[in-house]
Amino acid sequence: MNKPSMSDHILQLENELMTYTPDALNQHLAEDFIEYGSSGTIYTKQDQLGAWREKASITSHSVSNFAINPLSVEIILATYETKRNDGRISLRSSIWKLNDAHWQMIFHQGTIKAV
Repeated sequence: MNKPSMSDHILQLENELMTYTPDALNQHLAEDFIEYGSSGTIYTKQDQLGAWREKASITSHSVSNFAINPLSVEIILATYETKRNDGRISLRSSIWKLNDAHWQMIFHQGTIKAV
């Protein structure tokens, strides 16, 4: 069985976070996680863990143009686009850090793409 590429691994983690399940959020978000949301709101890990209960329905996303750029041995920048089932397209970037042999997101930003 082939080991997945680093790009495939980080994409899998990104997709798991998009499910907004508490287990995925707790496992994959670093304690000092910060997100700059497309609304202009700043979120922490605790904000995200609290918000999962309020998600009445999960919006599905398709991911395209996924790429990673290693910034160091322990830090990776991931960039990609998402398209929601309502047609909204967002540009996204995440910074992942290797913490205790596990990749965790330390920063995320989503920006609605101009049409």
